[in-house]
Amino acid sequence: MKIERKPSAALLPTPVVLLSVAGHGKEKPNIITLAWAGTVCSTPPMLSVAIRPTRHSHRLVNAAREFVVNVPRAEQLEQVDLAGVWSGAEHDKFEELGLTARQASVVNAPLIEECPVNIECVVRHQLALGAHDLYIAEIVAVQYDEDVLDGQGRVQTKKLTPIAYVEGEYWSLGERIGSYGAAAKASGRR
Repeated sequence: MKIERKPSAALLPTPVVLLSVAGHGKEKPNIITLAWAGTVCSTPPMLSVAIRPTRHSHRLVNAAREFVVNVPRAEQLEQVDLAGVWSGAEHDKFEELGLTARQASVVNAPLIEECPVNIECVVRHQLALGAHDLYIAEIVAVQYDEDVLDGQGRVQTKKLTPIAYVEGEYWSLGERIGSYGAAAKASGRR
C-alpha cells in the first residue's frame, strides 16, 4: 500500500557538499553546507546548487559568480554540520572549523584542502525558484586527493566516504552493489 504525502523535496538521498566562495569587499571567504546539489550536464560538465537568498553565501556567490564545491568525508561530519548551522556573517568558518583555504587553480575562490574532491565552478545561469535560487555552474577544474584514486585514476568510493542527506539526517554510503550497464550486458539486452 502506498501512502501519499504532500509535495516535498522527496528525491533522496542527496549529496552533502561544502561550497566555498571568495569574500566580497572586506568580508572573509565563506563556506556553506548544501544538500541541494547535483550533476546537470556532461558536455560541458555542469552542476547545480540551490541556496536560499537569506543566506550570507547567496550574496557572496552573486558577487563572485564562481565558487568551489568541496566533497567532504564522513569523518568531517562535525565540521560539515557546523558550517551549515553557523552564519558566515558572524563566523570565520575556515578558522573556527580548522579548515585550510587554498587558492583554487582556475576560479578566484578558496578550495578546502581537507576535502578529497574540489570542483571549481563558474556560474552560467541563475534561476529564482521560490525558497531557493538555483545556480547552474560550469565545472572548470577538478582536484582529487591521490589517496581516493586507484591506479587507473578512478574514484574509490570506500576511500572517499562521501556523505548523503535524507530528511534531516546525514548518512554515509555503503558498499558497491553494481555498475552501469552490467544488467544489460548480463541479460544480453542492450
